[in-house]
Amino acid sequence: MKRLVAVAGVLAALLLAGCGSTASAVQTVDPQAFLSTAAQAGVVTVDVRTPEEFAAGHLQNAVNINVEDPSFEAQIGGLDKQATYVVYCHSGRRSKLATDAMAADGFTSVYNLNGGLGDLAAAAPAMVTQ
Repeated sequence: MKRLVAVAGVLAALLLAGCGSTASAVQTVDPQAFLSTAAQAGVVTVDVRTPEEFAAGHLQNAVNINVEDPSFEAQIGGLDKQATYVVYCHSGRRSKLATDAMAADGFTSVYNLNGGLGDLAAAAPAMVTQ
């Protein structure tokens, strides 16, 4: 019986360690780190808000992939999982959902903007375009 409990404990630890490795693909960053990463060559900026929110104003060169769209996972499935992505929304809630889904789908380098577009606009208002 003790052996069974020990084996179950080891298996649980391995499962939890595997879950932790998915989270390491995502880094939640402040506006300055977000902008610094976004400025690097080859980095893709993803706005996960609704198309209406995107049309009202977004970051230059951002692509809109609405996290609330039923086809979100199919849309991210077509992206290069080895590329670097910076992801934002209005407050940070939806971008957190999106970056977690991206990590679970095998993306290796994803940055989530802490505080969302509102905090970013306060830090660098010239970055927001209509």
